[in-house]
Amino acid sequence: MNLELLESFGQNYPEEFDGVLDSISLAVTCVFNKYGTLLAVGCNDGRIVIWDFLTRGIAKIITAHMHPVCSLSWSRNGQKLLSASTDNNVCTWNILSGEREEMYKFPSPVLKVQYHPRKKNLFLVCPMKHAAVLVDTDGNHKLVPMGEDSDLMIVASFDRRGEYIYTGNARGKILVLTCPDLELKVSFKVSTGMTGIKSIEFARRGDCFLLNCSDRVIRVYDAKHVLDKGKEGEPEPIQKLQDLVNKTMWKKCCFSGDGEYVCAGSARQHALYIWEKSIGNLVKILHGTKGELLLDVVWHPVRAIITSISSGLVSVWAQNQVENWSAFAPDFKELDENVEYEERESEFDLEDEDKSITKDVQRCDEDFEVDVENAEPVAAFCSSDEEGAIEDHKEALMFLPIAPEIEDPEPDMPPPPVSTSTSSKCRTIDIHLDNVTDEVHPLLSNKTKDKQLTGGKKGPKRGPKQQ
Repeated sequence: MNLELLESFGQNYPEEFDGVLDSISLAVTCVFNKYGTLLAVGCNDGRIVIWDFLTRGIAKIITAHMHPVCSLSWSRNGQKLLSASTDNNVCTWNILSGEREEMYKFPSPVLKVQYHPRKKNLFLVCPMKHAAVLVDTDGNHKLVPMGEDSDLMIVASFDRRGEYIYTGNARGKILVLTCPDLELKVSFKVSTGMTGIKSIEFARRGDCFLLNCSDRVIRVYDAKHVLDKGKEGEPEPIQKLQDLVNKTMWKKCCFSGDGEYVCAGSARQHALYIWEKSIGNLVKILHGTKGELLLDVVWHPVRAIITSISSGLVSVWAQNQVENWSAFAPDFKELDENVEYEERESEFDLEDEDKSITKDVQRCDEDFEVDVENAEPVAAFCSSDEEGAIEDHKEALMFLPIAPEIEDPEPDMPPPPVSTSTSSKCRTIDIHLDNVTDEVHPLLSNKTKDKQLTGGKKGPKRGPKQQ
């Protein structure tokens, strides 16, 4: 569907429940590719399920890990996928072939992985209770400096363009470092108390980012304003978002595709809160089935759609679409009941004998060439500050081809190609880190999460409500 036709003049956020995606296995985490056409879902049995989000069908299943998948990240062109598992391994996958290309073995549990927004050979890894690690595909790695506090509860993220790495710790200290040189540019604390940083999320459009803090407040900052303050500055957030009534703690936060809305999932129940970023007012609360706990929340890159994970299922939230046929046929009129139609005398004639001779008739039989090989880049996916957008568009993997299963093949039909083993092509690289923790991954140690991962699925009458 053309993006130009999706422009809505009203609110641009989901309003109602729009079904579930059952990945057969119990879903743990999910992430959209840059174009929103493919959704990767990591499961508790180590499999990665790639969904074609336009048809809501499974396009590919990759048997990735032996343990639950805890984090996923797409490359910019969508050709590769980065995955982390609770077995301390980080792998890169070729989406088209489904083969593993590299495997990086870490000595401690990995909480998050993220591809560089522009460079396909760099990615960021956040080990548990350790400084973040900047890794390239050759196996070289650098530790991201932690600052003077040396607090080990570190979260980190690339900014929108990958020019800087933002890190936060359990004491509320934010560091901004250049990438890949890792020079300190900005240092500040979010508050005077011990307000820990749980996650850092950047908007796909604009220069805003948010901090999910342990004091149950979501702080939204302007990145340009933060960079202007320097090392000794104390930037103020442009918005502070919270649930004043229930004092809700937030499991996962994200921006809308256009950066105008902020969505936060509750850590207590399956509830999604949506705020308007510019004003800071709460515009919608989406409630899932009572008693479920939330694992992940992701907003679609270009549409008003949110996916959330609870009880092993991916719930989809969308707008109520009203069909307006008059947009395609201006003379179209909806009828409440059948009416008797009076046809004109020449309405269904092959040649209209009564038509005006002087009327200009547009000639449609002129030959013109249609380019079916090259596609124009979509403006919604192109960055204004980046060159080579057309080349990126040519390399982009938007959809996965699916070979049909032939029940009765012809005798002379060649056999299907047999995929080669991944073991011969996969490179295994050991990442050596000092002062690592011997604790188990929180996805395995937390009893409430274990209950979610092993609990039974809900029936088809899963009925969410909105308010």
